[in-house]
Amino acid sequence: MADSENFIDYVKICFRSGSGGAGSAHLYRGAMTPKGGPDGGDGGRGGHVILRGNSHEWTLLPLRYRKHIYAGDGENGRKNQSFGADGKDIIVDVPLGTVIKDAETGEIEGEITEHDEIFVVMQGGRGGLGNVHFKSPTNQTPRYAQPGEPGMEGWKILELKVLADVGLVGFPNAGKSTLLSVMSAAKPKIANYPFTTLVPNIGMVWYRDNQSFAMADIPGIIEKAHEGKGLGHRFLRHIERNAVLLFMIACDSDDIQKEYDILLNELEMFNPELMDKPRLLAITKSDLIDAELKKLIKKELPKNIDTIFISAMTQKGIDELKDMLWKKLKAEH
Repeated sequence: MADSENFIDYVKICFRSGSGGAGSAHLYRGAMTPKGGPDGGDGGRGGHVILRGNSHEWTLLPLRYRKHIYAGDGENGRKNQSFGADGKDIIVDVPLGTVIKDAETGEIEGEITEHDEIFVVMQGGRGGLGNVHFKSPTNQTPRYAQPGEPGMEGWKILELKVLADVGLVGFPNAGKSTLLSVMSAAKPKIANYPFTTLVPNIGMVWYRDNQSFAMADIPGIIEKAHEGKGLGHRFLRHIERNAVLLFMIACDSDDIQKEYDILLNELEMFNPELMDKPRLLAITKSDLIDAELKKLIKKELPKNIDTIFISAMTQKGIDELKDMLWKKLKAEH
């Protein structure tokens, strides 16, 4: 999918909307009417800054070096009740799963999850009213008009939470990247050492009858990731978006139950709501064990979770795993 240089999931940007134009205080003057009444038009509104969801975008990379994004100011009103033109809106396309936060407070202001969904980050200032609006029986020639409202300005943080149906959860070197490369067309970097995956890789997994689902390989968890150790929160937030969690533990693990408990604990400490997500446990690299050893391992497996033995290398159990994942996904929708 995306490599670590192209996958950007966090940017901080200063947005500024346009100021509204001032209303005109013009009084009509003509050959026949040297002292006419008010004919000042309204000012145009300032431009909005708008984020728009785009399903073809996968990363915030295009915004990496755009530290300031400003919309246009509205034009002032003119004589003959001519309205000033509105300021130019700025529309910025972002990937689905983008969360908008206030940079100072960290408060979430919105999120974009659908194609063409829009979120107005900064509203343009309203244009001022021209003096026509202030004419009254007691004041036939008002010589004043409203100024335009100023635009808004502020720093926002955009964070991307990957939208995928299945999230792969496991320690470094659990075989997640290998499984993703086997089950989908994604080509993640694969190497036999921890922390190969520094960014989420996403792959489409094709299922029966031309159906498919998205699978995300999330960087490996280590103990105390929720405290920011290792890659910490940077990758844990991606798991919040997944509908089904697929836990992966290698069959040669010293203690499968302990490993599973650590993974569960990390997720719970980060966000207790993750505990409500349906989950599966895949015991990977099972081509390395014989039937007898498999029987022994089964006795040590965690209770209350559906488990399957798989091997990405030999494709053993892969079709069955797809069936199990599909069943869980359908139960969710």
